[in-house]
Parts: sequence; C-alpha cells; structure tokens
Amino acid sequence: MIPRQIADSMLDAFRKYPVITVTGPRQSGKTTLCKHIFDLPHVNLEAPDQRQFAQQDPRDFLSGFPDGAIIDEVQRVPELTSYIQVLVDESGRPGQYVLTGSSDFSIRAATSQSLAGRTALFTLLPLSLAELSSGGVENLDLDKMLLHGGYPRIHDRKLVPTSFYRDYVGTYVERDLRQLSMVRDLAQFQIFMQLCASNVGRILNLNRLGSDCGISQATAREWLNLLEASYVVFRLSPFHANTRKRLVKSPKLYFHDVGIAAFLLGISATEHLRTHPLRGGLFENLVVTEVIKTVFNHDRRPEACFYRDSNGNEVDLMLRTGTGWLPIEIKAGKTVNQDYFKGFRQLDGVLAMPEGKLLVYGGNAPHTRRDVKIATVGQIAGHVAQFLGCPSVATGNASD
Repeated sequence: MIPRQIADSMLDAFRKYPVITVTGPRQSGKTTLCKHIFDLPHVNLEAPDQRQFAQQDPRDFLSGFPDGAIIDEVQRVPELTSYIQVLVDESGRPGQYVLTGSSDFSIRAATSQSLAGRTALFTLLPLSLAELSSGGVENLDLDKMLLHGGYPRIHDRKLVPTSFYRDYVGTYVERDLRQLSMVRDLAQFQIFMQLCASNVGRILNLNRLGSDCGISQATAREWLNLLEASYVVFRLSPFHANTRKRLVKSPKLYFHDVGIAAFLLGISATEHLRTHPLRGGLFENLVVTEVIKTVFNHDRRPEACFYRDSNGNEVDLMLRTGTGWLPIEIKAGKTVNQDYFKGFRQLDGVLAMPEGKLLVYGGNAPHTRRDVKIATVGQIAGHVAQFLGCPSVATGNASD
C-alpha cells in the first residue's frame, strides 16, 4: 500500500470525534486506508445481505459492533446515520465509527442531518504525485502520469491503465449512475462523458455540450451533476470580486483524475500524448487536481477558482491563502517564454498577491524570475503546502 498523506489528520480527528466520514471516488483507496489505520471491524453496505440487514433492523445491525466499525458506502442506507447518532451521543466517547461513501451528495446529506457536530469530514482523492513519489513509484515521467492517473490499483498492481479505466467506467461509474438516477441510455451517457473529456480545462457551455450530445441543456446539467456526485468531474468557479474588470461567470470543467479523461479521449499510449491537440488541457487538469489533492491531503478545504476577464485575459488557477490569493499559471510547454507571464501582468494592480506568483510548466528546470516561482509538476505539492503554511511534504518526480 502506498502511504497516504491524509492519514495522520484522520487519526488525529478520530481521537476527538465519535465519527469520521471519508468521501471520494470509488477505488481511490478509502477502504484500504481506513482498514490500515483503524483497528475496527469492517462491513460493506454494497453487499446485499448486509445492506438488507441494516435497512430492516438497524439497531440489531449496529449491535454487532459494540466498539464501533468501519462502514463502507453508508449512503446506501442513509437512515443508518440517525441510529449511529443515538449511539455516539449515549456513549459520549470519541473514536467509534468510520463511514465512507462514494456519492458526495448522498453521504453529505445523510451526515449533515444526523451527525452535524459529531463527525469530521475528509475527502480522499486518487494518489497525488507527492504520494506516488514517496511511495517509491519509479519512472514517473509526465506523459506516463497523464496516461496512468492516480488510482492506487494501477500503481500497486501495475495494471494497464486503459484496461483499468475501461472496467472502472463500465462497472463503477455506470453502477453509481443506476443508483443515483434513471439514466436509461448508458451508451449516450458514455458519449456525454467523452464530450466532457474533450472540453477539459475549457469554459463550460452546457448548451453546446447538450447539443453536441443530442440532449437538452437540462439533461446535460443533470448528467453533469451526476458525474460530480460520483467524483468523476468537478467545476472550477470563476473569480468574483469588486474589480474594474468585467469577469466571466461560467465555470471550467475538470476531471478528478486525469487518467479517466485521457482514456475517454481514446489515448492508450504515451506516444499518443506527444502531439495530441488536448495535451495542454490534460496537463492543466493534472496540475489543477494536484493542487486540489494537496489541499485536501492537509485537511483543508480548497478555495480555488480561475481568473478570466471579458478581454480574454486569464490566470488558470487562483488559490486563496492565509494572506490573499496565489495565482498559478499552467503551461505544458518545456520552454518558458514571455507569453507565459501575460496573465500575471494583467493581475498587477487588480489584486493583492503577497505570496507572489507560481508558474507550473512542462519542463524540468525550476527557477525564479522576479516575483514568479517557476516550478515543475512534481514540485506543486511542496509549493502549495508552503503557501498554505502546512508542513513540508515530499515532492513528486514527474518531469518530461
């Protein structure tokens, strides 16, 4: 098992709260991590017999775990959290239940109603570059990372990423969709997912996305919400503030794991990435998710957005720190040129940037130019942790 950076924060919270709740995509390593760090019995509510038992007689079900348990996929029996609330309130002690779930909307609805103030919330995403590096994963060059993504099973078992993602999309995503919604035409939904991948890193236009897929805008919105609920995609909001600039109001679209996006684009080998027209978008997706993972792995909630005004001036990512905003520009090229700094220049005089600026590029020669730190992909975690005032972490070794 590759060590997870969030583990210490989870252990610390378990000493203080009666319940901790861990959400994230299927196969991101939630169960493996929880079983590794918590000495508790384990039950999975995906198993039909266990789910039926919990639904029909929740008190008797929970009586089988007098000292607590790890309960996987708790969103499958959301009413169980109300009975857990009664038990933890009666005992009054921390460290009893660990709940996991792969449907963000469902599990948060269940825990916010019954376990408010009683549970610490964590999000476990696929492996970050820093985790892969510290876990001893070798030969992690940039194109390989774009193709492989960060799902632990790929790296632990050295699976062919195309085969893994084919099974993942077919088995896990489609099963979640059947649980969350009445999506009748899964073939059309697959096309919708492929169109989402072709729009990675771009301003989201639901009208065009629906039209290209042959569905209404309302259906496109519903399907996108379902993908978000299953931790497949997420929307990055635009920056909003009282400035003299007119700013765009539509979000940008990204995948929680770049490997899924590459698979949906039909990329099956690193050679395909060298000249692929969406390589820049995939690289941007990798960097954005690496920043988000780093924030989550330090038990923070990311306050991130992008900046773009009506004239097309843009900074790819804005991360709120303790003292202001950290602008991050993302460029897939290996050679730094003056155009890479254009977005930063547009922000001068508009926002306070006390932490300076960060440029992440596809090369392998980190350096500094005036107030801009120029970093490789593998250095993102260290820089972000430093800007957030978190303990330093090992940096990944991905380079081109």
